Amino acid sequence: MGEVYRAIDSVLERKVAVKLLSERHARDEDAHARFRREALSAARLSGAPHVITVFDVGEHGEQPYIVMEYLEGGSVFDRLREGRIPPALALEWLDQAGQALDRAHADGIVHRDVKPANLLLDRDGSIVVSDFGIASTSGFDTLTLPGTVLGTAGYLSPEQARGEPATAASDRYGLGVVAFELLTDRRPFEGETAATEAFAHVTAPVPSAELIEPELPDGVDEVLRRALAKSPADRPESCAELVADLRDTFKNAEATTRVLPAVTATGAATGPVRARAVHRLRRRRTKTVVVGAFILALTGLGLAALLGSLLDADEGAQRTTRPPASTATQTRPPTTITETTTATETTPPTTEPAPPTTTPTTTATTPSTTAPADGVTLNNEGFALMQDGDYAGALLLLERAVAALSGSGSIGEAYASYNLAFTRRALGQCDGVLSLLERSEEIQGKRREIDRLYRQASKDCGDGKEGDD
Repeated sequence: MGEVYRAIDSVLERKVAVKLLSERHARDEDAHARFRREALSAARLSGAPHVITVFDVGEHGEQPYIVMEYLEGGSVFDRLREGRIPPALALEWLDQAGQALDRAHADGIVHRDVKPANLLLDRDGSIVVSDFGIASTSGFDTLTLPGTVLGTAGYLSPEQARGEPATAASDRYGLGVVAFELLTDRRPFEGETAATEAFAHVTAPVPSAELIEPELPDGVDEVLRRALAKSPADRPESCAELVADLRDTFKNAEATTRVLPAVTATGAATGPVRARAVHRLRRRRTKTVVVGAFILALTGLGLAALLGSLLDADEGAQRTTRPPASTATQTRPPTTITETTTATETTPPTTEPAPPTTTPTTTATTPSTTAPADGVTLNNEGFALMQDGDYAGALLLLERAVAALSGSGSIGEAYASYNLAFTRRALGQCDGVLSLLERSEEIQGKRREIDRLYRQASKDCGDGKEGDD
């Protein structure tokens, strides 16, 4: 809606940022009103910690403008594209962004578009929250028509995706998505289109951050799942609470870290020593989200119509160079807490397998990517058993799923192939594992978790593919 330019304040001789309403919106009264509302929201918060400072507002001809402080540090979005963010820095950024959002909420302002691109960095590397362009200020909600979707799909709360009014809890959800991305280097629900990603926020369970990034401490998943709860009432009551809970998980992990002494096994010959990673398994059956009730609630409006507006408004927004990740529930495979021992046997690989995936409830609309429903169902049933660590029970279901989906080229086939490979390796089987992973990658492109499991399976089973499907 707006275009930002760097300019020079000739009176005070300083760099400033000037935001102009785009010419294509010049005759749009609603766009004018939202732009003025941004100026009002930002001006009310101007001077608050970690909120961008507004110097002036006005109109040039028929184009309204806002003059703001110029920040030279780029944005969190820029930093994410450069590589992984250290957890300590991620927590500091989340704390600073949370302070700004909590202050806005105390003043009755809801941002409604919390995302890395709107978290700017000053010269010292501190967060400054910007772009209140779609912010909702108390008394101005009538500018947004019922059912209108405003926000960026990757960070959109479930209620916003349904076209419902955004609240402070919606901003906290957005901050939770940013937290997930900062800690794992990926969004929780990455999709090929804005519509599928927004739909996943409504229907899909929150994946395990601890599985995506095994170095995260136990407890992070619990905090993020609460922040990304489907119901606003189940989320933290403030951004400060969310950040404090995350900090506590890291502090608790530091307090309980200890080094296990080496123990020589009785009667064993001296051999290579390898320390095994120690992880505690937290298995929880993920609650199934009933989509039908949600669809019925949208009678006369339709989810497709709502999410279609996202494609029109935000096409191309927040696209990164990272490959799309599956909308999936992920659970940590069971591991045994073992002290380091001296033995002649070769210790199995210490790196935990990449997380399994469940097939999304939505499928692509083109015939070449549509998965047979029975295969999708079999994959999801098999995945549910994988969640409980019942790999033997999951094996037959996943083999049937792969058989049903084979050759469809659908994302369902990709997920089922990966899940079957994961399960076979968990059971100590090598048959077909490498070929299944290659097929999954052929369909959905190069993925970090596929590469990781492929390397582990190659090491366990060798590079040969005897017995592959």
